[in-house]
Amino acid sequence: MSRLVVGRFAPSPTGRLHLGNLRSALVGWLDARAANGTFLLRIEDLDPDRSKPEHVDGIFEDLEFLGLGWDGEVLHQSRRAEVYRAALERLRAAGRVYECTCSRAEVARAASAPHVGEDGPLYPGTCRGGATPKPGRTPSLRFLVPPGVVSFVDQLHGAYSQDVEHAVGDFVVQRTDGVASYQLAVVVDDAASGVTQVLRGDDLLSSTPRQLMLLEALGLPAPTYAHVPLLLQPDGKRLAKRDGALTARGLRDRGVTAEAIIGQLAKWSGLGDGTPCKASELVAGFSLSKVRREPTVVHDAELDALVGR
Repeated sequence: MSRLVVGRFAPSPTGRLHLGNLRSALVGWLDARAANGTFLLRIEDLDPDRSKPEHVDGIFEDLEFLGLGWDGEVLHQSRRAEVYRAALERLRAAGRVYECTCSRAEVARAASAPHVGEDGPLYPGTCRGGATPKPGRTPSLRFLVPPGVVSFVDQLHGAYSQDVEHAVGDFVVQRTDGVASYQLAVVVDDAASGVTQVLRGDDLLSSTPRQLMLLEALGLPAPTYAHVPLLLQPDGKRLAKRDGALTARGLRDRGVTAEAIIGQLAKWSGLGDGTPCKASELVAGFSLSKVRREPTVVHDAELDALVGR
């Protein structure tokens, strides 16, 4: 018997949702609804300096405007410090984490050019063997990465493998301010919510092996993964909040309907020809096999047409 599909959308409230965020939300919502499953909403607000209450309200507003409703209560990571602390204690008791007082600058200096990992300088393991703590510094906690390759099959990218030890090194699971890292929080929350299908942008594809390692170390079940290729600007850069990418709020303020936005997002996802429609009209016949496997360039002419200029 196949298990009930439980998907989730997990934005960070650091700005209004842009078209790239919304495309991931739409595909994830369709994946859950087509399977008569559950679609959860999680607010990843671990960073207090960048997460704003007004942006949380904006997320709710944008999803409701587009007809992408969620099930159950919204989970806020900022309210789950004790849950993450308990997971860290389990890792500590199992000897899977250690304290590190290296600064980012020191890690960068220690990593020679050939050893820069996918997510920045490869951690050289300075504190792995119990190095003398540097005076006056609060330590972070790093996960002790075991040797070997982690492999999984992504539902959109296919087979994917990574030697985490050589691509990233021992990675942070608790920051120096005592806040759990993204990598730890996401696996704890997915397991606690019963998430069976993680669908997100493929900029997070390389994070998955680390998350699978943490799931194994914590004895938690692993979901399946589907990483959606990104929407790109004409210069090849991905759409991002910091680049002022078009937002649902901005489009709505210019008179663009929810149906027009959904139709365009569907087209960029390989699910339609751009005809305005409701999200609910895309559920019948939806399959991840129909979702475009390549990044999509968002051209100015398409945006102009969307806003009716």
